[in-house]
Amino acid sequence: MSFRLEMLQVARVAPKLLGESAALVVDFLRAQQHPCGGFVDRAQKPDLYYSVFGIEGLLALQQRLEVDALKLWLRSFGDGEGLDFVHLACLARCWASLGGGLDSAQQEALAARLENWRTPDGGYHQSPGRAHGSAYGCLIGFGAYQDLGRLPPEIFGLVSCMDGLATADGAWSNEPGMPLGSTTATSAMIALHRHLQQPAPPQALRWLRGQCMPQGGFLAVPGAPLPDLLSTAVALHALGDQQTLMDEVREPCLDFVDSLWSAAGGFHGHWGDDVLDTEYTYYGLLALGHLAL
Repeated sequence: MSFRLEMLQVARVAPKLLGESAALVVDFLRAQQHPCGGFVDRAQKPDLYYSVFGIEGLLALQQRLEVDALKLWLRSFGDGEGLDFVHLACLARCWASLGGGLDSAQQEALAARLENWRTPDGGYHQSPGRAHGSAYGCLIGFGAYQDLGRLPPEIFGLVSCMDGLATADGAWSNEPGMPLGSTTATSAMIALHRHLQQPAPPQALRWLRGQCMPQGGFLAVPGAPLPDLLSTAVALHALGDQQTLMDEVREPCLDFVDSLWSAAGGFHGHWGDDVLDTEYTYYGLLALGHLAL
């Protein structure tokens, strides 16, 4: 199962906790779709990145998508020429969520474009010309290939890159040589271990569990002033098959996610965030899905 489908499967469980409020989420997500077909970013401009979460949020809630304008908009990007790494991956993911739409030549061309972000250590980085891959880049690259129905070339180069991102505290960072791990990087590496059919190191699982605050929510890095929804959702996803650890964090994380809910139908990214968008709303669904299991 691809990383995309794995997340979607869990997010589909969120209505168990949302109850009647699921209809508010549907209304909110539908309102984020621009007349051109794409879903809007925080500046209300259609964007491939935010469209990933708008599409998958509605699919998670088992809602029908308005696909005609959406597909026409996606076709305007062709095989991804001119897109950066993240938006290339988002183009592949949007089409995969819609059941396909790129022909074989376009798929090959998009995959070839992804290799422009391959780093000498075997990983991927979201910025061009880097010597070392990032945890985020490796996960995004691997997921994009999955969405194209294939695996990256020289796949075990990713393992070498992952080793270079390990930190002394038993976690991973997004750049080599960092003194402390980060929650998103460690969650990404645990997810990649799973998809490469390798067990996650126990010390990484313990480190990740340690980033959950007693009142709920995961910190982005040790010592961060506030927990946030992105870190919480991806950490819960990484720990999803660790029943004992999930039982320890379930109740406080339920309280934390609930504190970010808005009656407008979306979720805020953290306590200081006053804007709603499709990204954090999808991460709210993902977090609730894990907490409902």
